[in-house]
Amino acid sequence: MAKLLEPWFMHKFTRTIFLGALLAAATVHAWDYEGHRIVNQLAVAALPADFPAFVREAANTERIAFLAGEPDRWKNVADLTLKQSGGSGSDHFCDLEQIPDAGLDLAKVTSFRYDFILQFAAGRATHLEKFPMIDPAKNSDHTREWPGFAPWAITEYYGRLKSGFSYLKVLEELGTPEEVANARANLLYVMGVMGHFVGDCAQPLHTTMHHNGWVGDNPNGYTKWNGIHSWIDGGFAAKAGIKLADVMPRVGPAQPLELAAQPDKRDPFFVATMHYLIAQNKFVEPLYALEKKGVFKADVAATSTEGQEFIKARYLTGGQMLASVWLTAWKNAGDDTYLRSQLIKRQAAK
Repeated sequence: MAKLLEPWFMHKFTRTIFLGALLAAATVHAWDYEGHRIVNQLAVAALPADFPAFVREAANTERIAFLAGEPDRWKNVADLTLKQSGGSGSDHFCDLEQIPDAGLDLAKVTSFRYDFILQFAAGRATHLEKFPMIDPAKNSDHTREWPGFAPWAITEYYGRLKSGFSYLKVLEELGTPEEVANARANLLYVMGVMGHFVGDCAQPLHTTMHHNGWVGDNPNGYTKWNGIHSWIDGGFAAKAGIKLADVMPRVGPAQPLELAAQPDKRDPFFVATMHYLIAQNKFVEPLYALEKKGVFKADVAATSTEGQEFIKARYLTGGQMLASVWLTAWKNAGDDTYLRSQLIKRQAAK
């Protein structure tokens, strides 16, 4: 896993002509829409040649890139129930430090979202001294009680993606052209939207309680500035002028994730996803150390090699992981036997 999740700095690959369309040079303005587009575009570029070809059609690659921003667009409505999960809320992050603070083992956390919610709530109530008081005035979407659910959200999207590939296989054999087209459209939607959450977790500040300035004990004197998150998300990249073309040559071919059966019966994909978040969490302190060093300052952004390389590496890590997730779902998608039986009955009836 560790080798798979590291950025592909040392690899140079000759890409097909199709990649030229992806390189249409738009400058990254923020790690919201533009940055997430880059992660999804890198993921498409990393897919192997035998991956379903319809994904590479120009209109479909653009749709995948467009959908990278969908979960952030959900923020723009007033519905608090949406904000709690897919909007500005807890599916976009996971403050990993809070899990052991609630008395749970990070290496054994359950892959069932609602089981985890019950366990975390009980653990939080038992260890209140480790958690800050919640200000109801700042908690209208009821997210402050939770550490965030990004790995569960990603796992759920993976299940949807496997399902989509399963029924597409059957429809391509027994369905109508319209059904095939709709199944492919569904897959593009899931691939694009799930890319947002995978991309979020490549940004280390989405994996930590130090997401908006260092909190608690601070012996190294890291910044407490509450604007650091948005600056790393996009402000620095915009100032530095980082483009997709700057990152694309470093993309490596995707490899499927190694999904080993777990002795405790946890979902193997969830375990791999947790490994991914834990690996990105290890970049939190290096990020703060770089900020303290001054490499992310606005006035040096255009010439700061260290700052630019850090951001590019995070884009690459997100794109490589996302491609591996897509590839793993496709390779592990079984046959939708129920749909097959229904379509056979439909043919017999005709």
